[in-house]
Amino acid sequence: MALAFLVIFVALVFEYINGFHDTANSIATVVSTKVLTPRQAVLMAACTNLLGALWGTAVAKTIASGLVQTQLVNLTSGIIICVLIGAIIWNLLTWWWGIPSSSSHALIGALCGAALAASHDNWKVIVWAVPDKRHWWLGGGLWWKVIVPMVTSPLAGLILGFFLMAILYLALHNKRPQRVNRFFSRAQIFSAASMGVMHGTNDAQKTMGIIALTLLGATTAGHFNHLPSWLAFLRTEQHGHGLEIALWIKVVCALTMALGTAAGGWRIIRTLGHKMVKLHPINGFAAEASSAAVIFAATQLGIPVSTTHNISAAIMGVGAAKRFNAIKWSVVERMVWAWVLTIPVSGLIAYSLVELFRAVGWIP
Repeated sequence: MALAFLVIFVALVFEYINGFHDTANSIATVVSTKVLTPRQAVLMAACTNLLGALWGTAVAKTIASGLVQTQLVNLTSGIIICVLIGAIIWNLLTWWWGIPSSSSHALIGALCGAALAASHDNWKVIVWAVPDKRHWWLGGGLWWKVIVPMVTSPLAGLILGFFLMAILYLALHNKRPQRVNRFFSRAQIFSAASMGVMHGTNDAQKTMGIIALTLLGATTAGHFNHLPSWLAFLRTEQHGHGLEIALWIKVVCALTMALGTAAGGWRIIRTLGHKMVKLHPINGFAAEASSAAVIFAATQLGIPVSTTHNISAAIMGVGAAKRFNAIKWSVVERMVWAWVLTIPVSGLIAYSLVELFRAVGWIP
């Protein structure tokens, strides 16, 4: 039981790091356009992330039961710790380098890598694809829930950002710049807040899923038989309701992410808000609104997309609508490399940790 609680603690450390690592997703544009001060923006992001984290559990259920064949591998507390440490290491490295990478994909890659090591290289342990016969684009597994959205969701953010910005330029080209800036300075507060809520709905739920996996295993093993019922993770498949996430898990994850968000993530904010393209309030509004719309759609489908990828791509689209060479492509190149490497590198780190812990006897 002590090991299970250690997993929960490490999971919350990941959630805290996720908070300050991904703070830039919702506030980089509103800070760079000087609509809000950094302190005001971080406070707003913390509150909106908290609100979003309590809204729904579709993504958490994907993490808990849609990516790994739990009947083929025993995801013990020690293995889950390797998953979390693998994701934390990659997050801290990319934060230190100031590169906006995906905490979501770091966690997913680490989960797959650790499960592969735990199953002694049985590749069938990973749920690669579960097609939906009625709607082929709504399938399950790593392919449909992670790999395809990893490409399509940033592409959608880029295209939506480009066209929204182009429409705004066409509609407002005769308006006085001072009036446009004044209006969108106010409008950007709402778009940044919506981005914060969407970040909370998608990102906080990944840790909920990991905690749910841990508590499911501990409950099944009888470790939590003597604890109060509210502290248990309930598996209600026998009643036809699927996996349910306990309320206390939602609340704790939401509060932890909000605290992490309040700590700020200034290295990544500088990359997104200043280095990639120069932004004005109208540009920030278009990027945030586009990204929030894409994340909202993905969350409703239970798809764990990267808020980092989406806002970054939306900023690129907005910059391209302004002027194609307004984007600093050298910065974009560094970001794309981080996107490509996140899943395999975090998976390799978690795989190596499982093998190391097994060699020293910490994992049976």
